[in-house]
Amino acid sequence: MDTQTLVAAQGLARTFGGNRAVDDVSLALHKGEVLGLLGPNGAGKTTTLRMLAGCLAPTRGRVEINGVDMARAPTRAKRGLGYLPERPPLYPELTVDEYLRCCARLHRIPRRQRRDAVASAKRDCGLSQVGQRVIGHLSKGFQQRVGIAQAIVHRPDVVILDEPTVGLDPNQIREIRSLITRLGTQHSVLLSSHILPEIQATCSRVVIIHRGRVVFDRAMDAIGGDDEALTLRLGLTRAPGAGELGRIEGVTRVQQRQDGLWQLDCAAQADPRAAIAARAADAGWGLYELHAQRRTLEEIFADLTSRDAAREAA
Repeated sequence: MDTQTLVAAQGLARTFGGNRAVDDVSLALHKGEVLGLLGPNGAGKTTTLRMLAGCLAPTRGRVEINGVDMARAPTRAKRGLGYLPERPPLYPELTVDEYLRCCARLHRIPRRQRRDAVASAKRDCGLSQVGQRVIGHLSKGFQQRVGIAQAIVHRPDVVILDEPTVGLDPNQIREIRSLITRLGTQHSVLLSSHILPEIQATCSRVVIIHRGRVVFDRAMDAIGGDDEALTLRLGLTRAPGAGELGRIEGVTRVQQRQDGLWQLDCAAQADPRAAIAARAADAGWGLYELHAQRRTLEEIFADLTSRDAAREAA
């Protein structure tokens, strides 16, 4: 992956009335990257993408597209950008060809290049056979393809997709995922979703946003790797209290499981297994199980987004 930064957001915030939907979000999209913005419903994903796409002015912060400041030169910044909002901006009474030609004109593609640009976008999105079909008569999956085609017809460096598979059936979802993967070989892609398999299937890096803030940012291939925090499953016949287990160096959280075992979350790059074994032998805790595992993306997501809800319910 190239290290060139195509999208840079610094300190983005957006307030609606007295509600802060996005609060100090900073992120970057690099050339050749497919970045997934993951979060529960209402986390601020759509508001963030609308600011990155230049459709919504931030209350605070700045956005640069390929080094061009969105606030100072919005037209020039948007030339390198393609955007598919959650509701595709389609004209159902037009045919696919009519609509894409209109989009090509809006993106100021020279007249002599429009035919090839439309044909290329249709080919990439699997629309070559439906150019004369009226958009309103197409299935939801094909309408979503048309929405993606309008986002890439001018061949931008950056493509932003907001919930690109929402409302699709399983077969359509699989087809759109394959399309996004192919797009990632030609464009840098930023997509949002609240569906974990969506991110895992298509993205090279994931950012988790919760309550308007970035709470996690890591490459997909690093999740579960040596840099990921350990979770320990511990079995003791004469267990001490949770407080004593929590005082072991490297242990950040202790929970008793329903099966009688203990779950110990550890600090990043900490491995307290030797200390636990030595302490158990000295104190006669009766250690019979000590198993380590790296957290999955699902576990990380649940941990980061459920703690506040649990505190509020309590």
